[in-house]
Amino acid sequence: MTHREIHDHHVHDPQQPGHGHAPLPAPSRQGSVVLDIGAGTGALVIHATRAQDALEIHVSPVGLPDQRTHAAVRPRHLPGRTLYAAVITPLPAGRYTVWNQDDTAHGTTTVTDGHVSDYAWA
Repeated sequence: MTHREIHDHHVHDPQQPGHGHAPLPAPSRQGSVVLDIGAGTGALVIHATRAQDALEIHVSPVGLPDQRTHAAVRPRHLPGRTLYAAVITPLPAGRYTVWNQDDTAHGTTTVTDGHVSDYAWA
């Protein structure tokens, strides 16, 4: 994952001027995503479907909806199969709200320091 795949939002407003994005990164291959995890930080993998390719999924610490970050769902090519997921890293350990596109909560998840947490979007 590159820095361009995720960035912070202090106020969620996709229509906000200056809310442009770099082109989506190419699909990843086995071993091509670097997870920045360690003491106090973890990573979140949000599993999705092919239909959600390129969808931006936002997360924020529970109770802090204006402190969002997001990543796009991208194909993840593995030997013998392709998965679709958004990978958000690093995230401070804690509870997170995962947001729907209509700005309602999709659900919550916990990110544990030094670990990769999974969340099912579909």
